Amino acid sequence: MEATRNGDADGSSRLLLERQVCFRLYVASNLVTRLYRQHLDAMGLTYPQYLVMLILWEVEPQSVGQLGERLHLDSGTLTPLLKRMETAGLVQRRRDTADERRVLVALTETGRALRGRADAMLEALAQETCLSPGDFDELGQQLDQYISDLEEQLGT
Repeated sequence: MEATRNGDADGSSRLLLERQVCFRLYVASNLVTRLYRQHLDAMGLTYPQYLVMLILWEVEPQSVGQLGERLHLDSGTLTPLLKRMETAGLVQRRRDTADERRVLVALTETGRALRGRADAMLEALAQETCLSPGDFDELGQQLDQYISDLEEQLGT
C-alpha cells in the first residue's frame, strides 16, 4: 500500500508532528533524562530522587509540601518516593515539632556525601549535552520564561 500525504504538500502544515512544541519538549526531555540516568545509576539515584536531592542540598529540612511545590508533585506521588529514599539511607523524615501535621525531610550524612559526586556528574554532563555554557544558560533562561508564562496562563 502506498502512503498518501494528507495536508499541505509542501510540509508547511501546523499539524505536522515535527512542528509541535509539545513534541519537541517531550523528545528533548526524554533525551536529557537518559543522559542524566546514565550517571545517576552509578550514584544509586533515580532522576526524581536526584531532583529531591537538589532541593535538599540547597536548603534543608524541607516539608513534604515545600518539596511537592518545587517539584510540581502532589504528596501522593512524593511520599512513596521519599519512603524509598529513606529506606536507602539518603533522607530522614520526622514530624515538625511546631506543627505535627507537617513532615520535614532532611538529608542523612550519606545523602550529603553524594553532593560531591553530583557536582562531578554535572561537569561530565556539560560536555554531553552538546551545548556551550552560553547556549546552556540561554536555553535555561528561555525555558524559565516559557514556564513562567505558562504558569501565569494556567493560573498555577
